[in-house]
Amino acid sequence: MARSIAAVALPAMAAGLGFSVAAPAQVDLPRPDHTVVVVMENHSYSQVIGNPSAPFINSLRSRGANLTNSHAVTHPSEPNYLALFAGTTENLRDDSCPHTYSDENLASRLSAAGESFAGYSESMPSNGYTGCSSGNYARKHNPWVNFTNVPAGDNLTFHEFPSDYDRLPTVSVVVPNLCNDMHDCGVSTGDSWLASHVGPYVDWAMDHNSLLILTFDESAGSDPTNQIATIFVGPMVEPGDYGTSVDHYAVLRTIEDLYALALTGNAANAAPIAEIWQAPAPPPNDRMPITLPGKHRAPVVVPFVPTPAPPG
Repeated sequence: MARSIAAVALPAMAAGLGFSVAAPAQVDLPRPDHTVVVVMENHSYSQVIGNPSAPFINSLRSRGANLTNSHAVTHPSEPNYLALFAGTTENLRDDSCPHTYSDENLASRLSAAGESFAGYSESMPSNGYTGCSSGNYARKHNPWVNFTNVPAGDNLTFHEFPSDYDRLPTVSVVVPNLCNDMHDCGVSTGDSWLASHVGPYVDWAMDHNSLLILTFDESAGSDPTNQIATIFVGPMVEPGDYGTSVDHYAVLRTIEDLYALALTGNAANAAPIAEIWQAPAPPPNDRMPITLPGKHRAPVVVPFVPTPAPPG
């Protein structure tokens, strides 16, 4: 079911001409049955988009909404994960571990609304694990484990990511390990991992009213703009390149608006990503179905005749 938000604008007067400029129309936001967010690592937009070593990511660009002006909020990694998950960097300026927070966040907002959340971390040694590192797993890339209001049962290994996608929670966040997220390995390695592990979900999502959001935590360290690739893919998305400036707070705000959640931290000050969605099909305006009383009666369709305007 789609929900609407009114676009925020002030009526303007055309200079010296004496007429008002109409406010923008309402924006229809879909409600995906499932949303999967995948966070990759430490690559700038130009290192991924158009790179022949990333054929799968660039196929997503063709199938979805590619946000050409997307930026991380800071450096290094960990504060960006916090920003995406909780709308705040918690004033963290490094990748230190461990930390404990109690702020509201995406998981707690979903729970309060009767929805569900899970975070899936590849190479984490066990469900509910709270250690700072283990092999190719790093807690600095797993923000939900830091929050006291997120149950340990939401902190899962990627092994738990279901092959029956109907069993996914409302919103999932997937974090590949330090090699497959491109942190320690190359673009082609991460792209191949995405094709194998996320590609089947994308194909399924297109027929099941579900959404993929692929993003990166931050750009390469040498990129002063912190520009990253962010792509939305799903049947409700209008494919194309979109130049609106967005960041992790805007992505969080958009997810919260899709599910009519309370807004979290700095997401409340960000604009939702509104222009990427397909317009809903207009309802028929010439016929109106009427169901008559009684069991097992099919609707009777009768012509809809507008009430004529009174004589002027």
